[in-house]
Amino acid sequence: MTLSGNWFLALAAVLFSIGAVGLLIRRNVLVMFMCVELMLNAVNLTFVTFSKMLDDINGQSLVFFVLVVAAAEVVVGLGIIVSIFRRRPDATADDLNMLKG
Repeated sequence: MTLSGNWFLALAAVLFSIGAVGLLIRRNVLVMFMCVELMLNAVNLTFVTFSKMLDDINGQSLVFFVLVVAAAEVVVGLGIIVSIFRRRPDATADDLNMLKG
């Protein structure tokens, strides 16, 4: 049994929707960060699926660049989040105004 590309696109749509809803509803910065990563992975799954369906490697090469950007985002984002949580362990997304100089 082989799965068609439509199943993978539906899975990517569900993952992206879960990430978007989580980003809009939750106030914890770490959970919001994970939701953004979930959305990026859903987009990567879409790129790979279209690349496979169209027999073109451009989608897979674009996924490589998205993963590089996501890794840089993780490094910078987690550094900022950890520094905020060291100052205030109960920090939420509304408390980001304390980053002002």
